[in-house]
Amino acid sequence: MRRRQESRTEDDAVPDDGAPSPRLLQDAAATFGMLAATTRLHIVWLLARAEQDVTALAEATGSNVAAVSQHLAKLKLAGLVSSRREGRRQVYVVDDPHVVAIVRQMLDHHAELAEEPFPVIGRPAKTA
Repeated sequence: MRRRQESRTEDDAVPDDGAPSPRLLQDAAATFGMLAATTRLHIVWLLARAEQDVTALAEATGSNVAAVSQHLAKLKLAGLVSSRREGRRQVYVVDDPHVVAIVRQMLDHHAELAEEPFPVIGRPAKTA
């Protein structure tokens, strides 16, 4: 999860042997935990491609607006998505390139295992 620089402690430092600190491992595991829910992973993937509001995300994921709102609140609290007000709508986006890269690499990996291509993040899906 995102953490401000001033909150870093000696526990966050990488030891001389290059192994990550327990705190760093815990933070990384928490981020993966946030992405462990299928709907949240789908939301992050959609938002990495284009900013959207909760209604569009609910439609795209096949979930209801209340459920998507709860997922977005958790993702926002974890620092994985951000939002801005656009008139009466709240628009969400994933603007952290690290998050985009993690999601893309994980989906690339599993698509290769399943030999199933998926649309590339950052480019709209091709329509027939």
